Formats: sequence, structure tokens, C-alpha cells
Amino acid sequence: MDSTEKSKAPATSVSTPPFSPTSSSSNSGLQPSPPPLVVLSPCAACKILRRRCADKCVLAPYFPPTEPLKFTIAHKVFGASNIIKLLQELPESQRVDAVSSMVYEANARIRDPVYGCAGAISHLQKQVSELQAQLAKAQADLINMQCQQENLLARFCMDLQQQQQQQQQQLQPFEFFNGGLFFEDGSLGMEPLWT
Repeated sequence: MDSTEKSKAPATSVSTPPFSPTSSSSNSGLQPSPPPLVVLSPCAACKILRRRCADKCVLAPYFPPTEPLKFTIAHKVFGASNIIKLLQELPESQRVDAVSSMVYEANARIRDPVYGCAGAISHLQKQVSELQAQLAKAQADLINMQCQQENLLARFCMDLQQQQQQQQQQLQPFEFFNGGLFFEDGSLGMEPLWT
């Protein structure tokens, strides 16, 4: 393999802790098993770009090897050099949000090459306007129904009062008759006509 082929091959490093023969001998005669091998693979960006992933790779924390599609989409729209340049200019606290935004914008641009994110935002604003109109209509209907309910309740109360007044008026002649023509002992206030 020449030097150009070595640089194109993905870098996979295997790290094992140092193993010394003196530490393997113990009093019990059993040899401890060697620690498991840890395979470090390059980040998704370096895999796709087919370059060696350095220890301080700017892209590694944001494009893990398990999510290659994330970098592929962002790379199609923005390009690797622009992504690296943007990440280097930002403080580390803002880089995660920047990568998330780039991936979202790239997805939107692939779905809608003309409008991109602006098209998605416009669509969402239209939905918000429609939902606000529906909410306003529902609130107006609710107020209307509350007014109708109050009117029905007021009318019911008025009808109930009228019925009670009519019943009292119908009972008043009987009370007058009972109270004015009879004495307390229950006899009529007149002398009997025959004896």
C-alpha cells in the first residue's frame, strides 16, 4: 500500500492497556484474563470524507459513527469545510444547537429546494393562523351558548315566579272566605234561619 491508499482507508484504532508479564503472575497461579479490546472508530464525518479521524476532531462530538445520515444530509447542503468553519467559530456551548439547526435546515432544503426552512415556517404560520381563527370561533360560540343558557335560566325563573303568583292569587279568595265568614269556633257568623 502506498501513502495515498493509507490516507484514504478509514482509521480504526485498537487500544489496549499495557500488559506486563510480571503483573500476570499471582500467588494463586491463575492468570487474570486480559482486559477487553476497545475498538475506536472514526466519526461519521471522517468515515464519509474517508479521512483519518484525529483525537481532536471538531466533527466527532456532533456526528457520532452511529449516525452517518446526519452528516451526509448536512454535507450535501453545506459542505464539510463550511460545517467545520462554522463550528470552529462558535463557542462549544452553542455547537450542539448549530449542528441540530444545520441538519434541520439541510433536511428542509432537500425536501423543498426552493423555500427550504422558510417554506416550513410559512406552512406552520398558516396553520397557526387557521387554528387561531378556529379558537376565536369556538370562544364566540361558547359565549353565545352561555348567553343563551343565562336567558333560558332567567326565563325559567320568571315563569316559575308567575306560576307561584298565579297559585297565590287562586288561593287568596279561599283564605278570605275562610278567615272572614267563620268564627274561631268554626260556626257561621249568622243566626240559623230555622230552629
